[in-house]
Amino acid sequence: MTYPDRDPRPADRPTEIAPRPGVPHQQHVPPQEVAYQREEVVERGDGRVRGVRVACAVIDVLCWLFAVVLAIHIFLVIGGANPANGFARMIESWSAGVSLGLRDLFTPASAGLRTLLNDGLAALLWLLIGAVLTNVITRVALPSGDRRVWYRRTVR
Repeated sequence: MTYPDRDPRPADRPTEIAPRPGVPHQQHVPPQEVAYQREEVVERGDGRVRGVRVACAVIDVLCWLFAVVLAIHIFLVIGGANPANGFARMIESWSAGVSLGLRDLFTPASAGLRTLLNDGLAALLWLLIGAVLTNVITRVALPSGDRRVWYRRTVR
């Protein structure tokens, strides 16, 4: 990462090379011929921070995947997809596995409305579970400088 504020040139004289210890100072050099060396600083992060962020990303992706499978199932049922189709059967079995036991919570007469209410609630719960888990994990497992805070207070 390059930091522009680490430029060795003085701020009031941007076209001259700043004197450095051990290097003889050059006389006036035209601005076209001045070659400045940039200092590159590489900061290595804590492995724990990277691990926590990867774990949170995996949790987030899985919860969104489960919610998308449930949304596709809702779309297929409301759209009247052929239940004998291989794709529809696959989505049906996957959505049954991630429905959180909410398949028979609401029992209206219409199959589309039943699926919308039950699988829609399960999809929303998966998104909520993912958000809460990642939030709690980042607040607990990250070092204090990288944590999110629940509140801020100002001491005067």
